[in-house]
This record gives sequence, C-alpha cells and structure tokens, in this order.
Amino acid sequence: MHMYKNTQKNISRGEEITKQYMDFLDHHIDEVITGKTLDFMKLSEIADKLCISHKHLTDTVQKETGNHPCHFYDMKIISQVQGLLRDTDLSVSEIARTFTYDPSNFSKFFKKIVGDTPNIWRQKNRS
Repeated sequence: MHMYKNTQKNISRGEEITKQYMDFLDHHIDEVITGKTLDFMKLSEIADKLCISHKHLTDTVQKETGNHPCHFYDMKIISQVQGLLRDTDLSVSEIARTFTYDPSNFSKFFKKIVGDTPNIWRQKNRS
C-alpha cells in the first residue's frame, strides 16, 4: 500500500466550506459576466451546489468570517463592477445589464454599498 504524507495545512470543515463558497462565487460571477449563465443564483441554490443546506452555509460563513454570505456575494459583484467602471467606457446601463440588473435598481444597489452612484464613482476613480 502506498502511503504519502499530507503536506496541506489541516483546515477545519468550516474553513473548507467558506473557501468552496468563495471559489464558487468567483466562478459563478464570471459566468454571469461572460453570459454563460443568464442570472445570479440565490444563496439556497449555491448551497445546493455545494451539497449543504442553506442554513449550514449561512451559519458556517458567518461563523468563519463574521459576515453573512450575501456580504461577500455583493462585495465580489461590486469589485467586478468597479473594474468595468474604471477600465472601460461601457455605460452604467450596459454594465447593469451585464450583471443582470435593471439600471435604476443597479444604481441604488451600488450607492447603498459604495456610497456614490456608479457615475460619480467612475469620475472619482478614473485614471
């Protein structure tokens, strides 16, 4: 029998679930942006894909990070949006549609998290 030493750091199941969730979000958001997926998944759908319950995912990520899973979902979306606002000439409406948002709801979502509207943020952060 072949034995090998596990050289990976031992991580807890909670850390593993949290990492799987974060990796899933990165992949999923990329698929939405590129049009491979038509809409963002609900948290319960992501939990199903990770083969855990919605409650277990929520409780675990909250315990491991101090934040609700939706916080990371929103932050990862905002980060991608900020990149497009900074690095492209796409209109805010085009960016909103890329992220499957209605443009008026998108601006409210962005301002709630960032503190500025997408256009004002773009003006402040363009090089």
